[in-house]
Amino acid sequence: MEKSKEYNFKEEEDIQKFWQDNEIYKFKQESSELNNLNNIYSVDTPPPTISGKMHIGHAFSYSHGDFIVRYQRMKGKNVFFPFGTDDNGLATERLIEKMHNVVSKKMDRQEFIKLCETTLEKLRKEFIADWKRLGISCDWNLLYSTIDDHSRRISQRSFIELYKNGVEYRKETPVMWCPHCQTAIAQVELEDKEKDSFFNDIIFKGDSKEDILIATTRPELLSSCVAIFVHPNDHRYKDNVGKRYNVPLFNQKVDLRTDERVDMQKGTGAVMCCTFGDQTDIEWYKAYNLPLIVSITKDGRMTGKAGRYYGMKVKEAREEIISDLEKAGCLIKKTPIKHTVKTHERCSTEIEIINSKQWFIKYLDQKEALLKAGNELNWYPKFMKIRYDNWINGLQWDWCISRQRYFGVPFPVWYSKKTGEVILADMDQLPVDPLKDKPKKLPKDHTYDDIEPEKDVLDTWATSSLTPMLAIELIEDGHLRNKLYPMNLRQQAHDIITFWLFNTVVKSHFHYGVNPWKDVVISGFALDPHGKKMSKSKGNVISPQEMIDKYGADALRYWSSGTKLGEDLPFQEKDLVTGKKTVTKLWNAANFAFIHLKNYEFKKPDKLTVVDKWILTKLNNLIKESTDAFEKYEYSQARYSADHFFWHILCTYYLELVKYRLYNKEKYPKEMYESARYTLFRTFDVTLKIFSPIMPHITEKLYQSFFKKYDSKQSIHLTNWPTIREASDENSEKAGDLLIKIIDDVRKMKSENKLAMNKEIKSVVVSADDAEMFAELIEDLKQTVNAKEVQYKQGEFKVDIVV
Repeated sequence: MEKSKEYNFKEEEDIQKFWQDNEIYKFKQESSELNNLNNIYSVDTPPPTISGKMHIGHAFSYSHGDFIVRYQRMKGKNVFFPFGTDDNGLATERLIEKMHNVVSKKMDRQEFIKLCETTLEKLRKEFIADWKRLGISCDWNLLYSTIDDHSRRISQRSFIELYKNGVEYRKETPVMWCPHCQTAIAQVELEDKEKDSFFNDIIFKGDSKEDILIATTRPELLSSCVAIFVHPNDHRYKDNVGKRYNVPLFNQKVDLRTDERVDMQKGTGAVMCCTFGDQTDIEWYKAYNLPLIVSITKDGRMTGKAGRYYGMKVKEAREEIISDLEKAGCLIKKTPIKHTVKTHERCSTEIEIINSKQWFIKYLDQKEALLKAGNELNWYPKFMKIRYDNWINGLQWDWCISRQRYFGVPFPVWYSKKTGEVILADMDQLPVDPLKDKPKKLPKDHTYDDIEPEKDVLDTWATSSLTPMLAIELIEDGHLRNKLYPMNLRQQAHDIITFWLFNTVVKSHFHYGVNPWKDVVISGFALDPHGKKMSKSKGNVISPQEMIDKYGADALRYWSSGTKLGEDLPFQEKDLVTGKKTVTKLWNAANFAFIHLKNYEFKKPDKLTVVDKWILTKLNNLIKESTDAFEKYEYSQARYSADHFFWHILCTYYLELVKYRLYNKEKYPKEMYESARYTLFRTFDVTLKIFSPIMPHITEKLYQSFFKKYDSKQSIHLTNWPTIREASDENSEKAGDLLIKIIDDVRKMKSENKLAMNKEIKSVVVSADDAEMFAELIEDLKQTVNAKEVQYKQGEFKVDIVV
């Protein structure tokens, strides 16, 4: 790496090439230290979805994980830090459809899959390049894609194992369905959205001439009404229970029943049960063995059961039915309301509940075990655990893992046309595509003509929940694999606690009976400058690529380190300006030190000056603070400590205090010069190393240009994390703090007298109560404030100057 007079952040690409060419971040599989279990630090990295380019949220959250990894590597850990891409989900299908202006459902299935594969192959390299450009220190030889053969094999193996263990089942049952995406979805894919609607008070006429009033927001489901329910304690309806009522506009008659799940305070207290409007409808349908009437199709239109509304879209049918109810005199009142509806988080379409045959993982009976697993994890920050607990306590559905899509991991399953029997692939033939491949074994008295393949694919989270195994099984050595699991760390953003974190715990619980990791580190969101979530529709998206072009990756990482774990951070470009200034200041200050460290032979002098012992004591404080912070994953506190030391102690004061000894070494005893040189070397060596997890490029450049010749390590990121070498000196620290206070007062007085800071003054008069301490500071004070003499008086602290 060439040495340059000025640092240009465009050199970051050269530094990244150096890391890659020399495999600086390679996980050592042949190390003599592998027998020491504590030496390995394994990280479960979130595989980003290939949906174009890295966005600012990626840059924010992934930097946090990298800060931690770089620190652990410098602590001597053999870091297992792979990288994966998540490219088998619905987001990938939508990207391919948009890029090529196609609709998957209108294409031949195999043709669309081939289009996805070839497109992803082109996109993946450029996509991963964004992470490399950010300076993420993964071992780039350990790569996986959630759709490659490696991941498909592991995902299909998981399915077979769980099926054999009785955890999975296939059943025709009510499921949540997205009419737009035309696939079943899991509870975790729901998003609550507040929308305007109406409570419609509708008359149901009774056979006994006693009418009943129903309040509903979904009159389009009238054709699916199979019962009316009231609370058993609702005295308004005690004479109506057991009687039959006519569903307006439709021909069916329904009974009025009682059930404690009815909310007497909501609407009229009488509720129609439709198959299906919500979770309670499903519960009633099962509990009372009610009829099944399907009024809505999988693409969100009305079925033939809806009579003259057949073929209409749901909202269109709703408006028509309300109009017809008014005409028939059955609509008594419309009350405007705002209410929360369930939508698909991918497309914001209101979900429907339809009866469909799907695959499920059974985990509703495992809530207590999963809550216990959450208690055993170390959460950073601790308050994020409540999201995990609330999610489990609110679960109402088993995990639906089948999706009606084309591009995904296929179920390794065929079915008998004769008996419906499930036929599993053999483990040694994985991965398989049942649409193209055949099972190795057939049931008795079956030919291949007697079986049919499963056409659905697995939910992408059924594969992504296996990322620890997807990563670890890239390692061939089985003994070494065992040392990697459970993993040390899962780092991710808070929005996928219910998706990725929870589902990974579920899979590890079922497969191995242990948690997949020890520590969980949760990042917040990157927000726009006004504190709002970024989205393309709002036009407030910040491009990390543009920011790197403008300020460099180190500056962007500096911004990312500006908040605590779990806290959202508004994007402020001024923070990148500060980051870039810090990079420039590091370069200039370090090179000032290097000029005075030419031909330096690293040797601690027998005696150090008070000022040198003062800053070395401050350096000890920095080492302790930053180490303690990183151990608790508080990288923002570590950066704050490094910032404060570098800007406000080292640059503002120490470099000014030490210049006279460096530039005029002939005038002073040699030990004063050597004391300064030793202290310069030590402070910059430590400062660069503590900054290096946050700003890896500039620190690497400075290490290569000077410190490498004093260290046997190939990169600063392979050096040892700083430790305290010399004992702190409280007296020197106290003396140095007094000196700084005096200098500040003199600078203030010069400013008030409109004097330049380097203007010579006749005298500085100091009153203080410690003559012995002050005596050792006189020369440092004279030279730093440019005073001809310094006078001392015993007494209460005070500073005066004589111009």
